[in-house]
Amino acid sequence: MQAAQYLGNSKFGLAECQPEPPGEGEVRVDVGYVGICGTDMHIFHGAMDHRVDIPQVIGHEMSGTVAEIGAGVEGFEIGEKVVVRPLDYCGECPACKAGHSHVCHNLKFMGIDTPGAFQKSWTVKARTLHKIPEDMSLRTAALVEPLSVATHDIARARVAAGEHVVVLGGGPIGQLVAQVAKAEGAHVLVSEVNPVRCQFARDHGVEAINPMEQDLVEFVDSWTDGKGADVVFEVAGAKPTVSIMTEIAKVRGRICIVAIHGDPIEVDLFKFFWRELEIVGARVYEHEDFERAIELLASGVINVDTFISHEVPIEKLGEAFTAIDAQPDGMKSIIRIGS
Repeated sequence: MQAAQYLGNSKFGLAECQPEPPGEGEVRVDVGYVGICGTDMHIFHGAMDHRVDIPQVIGHEMSGTVAEIGAGVEGFEIGEKVVVRPLDYCGECPACKAGHSHVCHNLKFMGIDTPGAFQKSWTVKARTLHKIPEDMSLRTAALVEPLSVATHDIARARVAAGEHVVVLGGGPIGQLVAQVAKAEGAHVLVSEVNPVRCQFARDHGVEAINPMEQDLVEFVDSWTDGKGADVVFEVAGAKPTVSIMTEIAKVRGRICIVAIHGDPIEVDLFKFFWRELEIVGARVYEHEDFERAIELLASGVINVDTFISHEVPIEKLGEAFTAIDAQPDGMKSIIRIGS
């Protein structure tokens, strides 16, 4: 079978290898589609070579069908459509014992710390699998994982119907956060400097402004009748958005940090004291977040097909990564692995 391996120095290579038979508690999945996410791009740029065992198959936003079932696995049948929640936890650390295995002290992220989905066949632990409806296309299901990031963010921030939600950053995850907040009945505003992405939000029923052209603080004040935002999501990972997030949050508002900040950034803690603000982090996702994402897609409440900007076969994986660098306005690129 074919597997696309990251070779370092922004290069991929195709290798022929044998499918790995599933061991006890494992399932072998025939991979259908795999999405490229921001983490994959960081790997491509060499920023995560300290975690990736080169050469290695990466990728984790996937969909596929059950091909082989290992000993002791119940509840799955060959041919069923599934997605993988790519978190391998220890089950023994304090976080796991407290019911927070998604932030396990010894967490291994599949597709980064261990081999991933850019291959024809992927053998994984059965506990990582989620079934998807038979009538959902594998192409659509490849975006369950990034949508699960958004459902987790919304859950962490306790977004409720009628609330005013501001999403700082209109990239793929920010747009998905906006869509899930909208599905919860919130009033949603995306702040994004890229005009193409601003228009993408508007085209999907979400208000958007470019803070380089309009004063965001003044806009939010008017938009909320002087109250401020109930919830602010910091998804851009930039100093300006960190600076402004406390300016637009209401008294006792909630701020959810979604973006990854590699370096410490100054935060106005006085605002947290003065307005009694809350701040929460949202790292990955939990079992229920995947189930919620699947539910939103199956019901048609959210349509992620419009997020797919490019689709290429596995043989052109390297070209797809290069194209994302050349055309950063796109939302999601997906790789076609199987039928």
